Amino acid sequence: MTATAPPHHPSLADPHLTDPSLTDPLLADLHLTDLHPSLADPAMTSMNLLNEISIRYPQAVSFAAGRPAEQFFELAAVHRHLDRYVGHLRAERGLSEEAARRQLLQYGRTKGIIHELIAEYLTVDEGIEVPAESIVVTVGCQEAMFLTLRALRRGPEDVLLAVSPTYVGLTGAALLADLPVRPVADGPDGLDLADLRRQSAAARAEGLRPRALYLVPDVANPSGASLPLELRRELLAVAAEEDFLILEDNPYGVFAGEQRLPSLKALDTARRVVHLGSFAKTALPGARVGYVVADQLVADGAGGTALLADLLGMIKSMTTVNTSPIAQAVIGGALLEHGFRLRAANSEVAALYRRNLALVLDGLARRFPPGGGVSWNEPRGGFFLVLTVPCVVDDALLELSASRYGVIWTPMCHFHPGAGGERQLRLSVSQVDPATVDRGLDGLAALIADRS
Repeated sequence: MTATAPPHHPSLADPHLTDPSLTDPLLADLHLTDLHPSLADPAMTSMNLLNEISIRYPQAVSFAAGRPAEQFFELAAVHRHLDRYVGHLRAERGLSEEAARRQLLQYGRTKGIIHELIAEYLTVDEGIEVPAESIVVTVGCQEAMFLTLRALRRGPEDVLLAVSPTYVGLTGAALLADLPVRPVADGPDGLDLADLRRQSAAARAEGLRPRALYLVPDVANPSGASLPLELRRELLAVAAEEDFLILEDNPYGVFAGEQRLPSLKALDTARRVVHLGSFAKTALPGARVGYVVADQLVADGAGGTALLADLLGMIKSMTTVNTSPIAQAVIGGALLEHGFRLRAANSEVAALYRRNLALVLDGLARRFPPGGGVSWNEPRGGFFLVLTVPCVVDDALLELSASRYGVIWTPMCHFHPGAGGERQLRLSVSQVDPATVDRGLDGLAALIADRS
């Protein structure tokens, strides 16, 4: 069995394209090799792979998707939050009916219209104090990622360091930004500082310039690891010493367990951290509202400075123009309704995720006794944990698992920019429940027993 299955592309071979004129490669108008190189990279297909498998095998128990639990979604809340934000515009901002209507229904400010509310939320709930003007409201965190990488990539000498395994969306965004990713070992605490120094030095020895390190410091996707407090402080010191930025992506911090650690941005006193955020897990994924905190000062070469956020806004003006004001208003209303305390607002769903994680960990312990070649980590919260197994884990095994054993998971090889994860898989606990956990783990245990 090969380490990875051939990458799937949405190509002329797709089964839903039944018209013969659309499936004959001799009639193709373009060739993949003539398009951007990222489109031929397997990393670009990772997000679609799980969706396709889930669609083909709807009865399989899925430990794959990193989506929030849907039982807490409430359509009425969308209207309530929208009304709450409009009331805020009138009562607290002093806007007329016409001006409030225009702000929601017309093209909006490129950097966003709820930046001041996000700044208040960051202060109240995260201990991060930054000027509202340093915030760009984006179309999900994915756009925040791309804008930042696009700005940092000046030339072919620039590279991005990333803790490996890493979020596949980061790898894809870097491909689109033509910014090569150099993996850094994660280690038992979520980051190997010695390897970070080695990778930075190796890149510089090759004439390259490390621009930033990307990582998820709290219950990371995919590993579930969390950086200890002292390691966070040491990382900030290394970033200053090595002269690179830190791209902190923290969508799961609210669900990181009872022991709350300060984010890297909250500890940042030298503007080394660009903080990437999202309301997908804490408010509403369908709103597609994220943000980037970029309070770094950029010298313009003429004796002046600008905020990095303003430059990211320039890039955004030429891509998505602005983030939907209506979607922003829904999130703004949610922030106002909850007094900017999303940790408290998510206490019930956080308890659900802790229960699910405990169920999965207990189920694994009952099925895989010590010494059997199967091991796993025990995150303190979040959505994910990693299983190490005595067989090669790839897309072909995933297909077999879904079709014959009725369980879906994610191969960890997708999360490594280089080699790695060939005998590991990721389990997500956010979408399971007591009724499906045992059935899914029974299928997984049978699969591993048969393949070992």
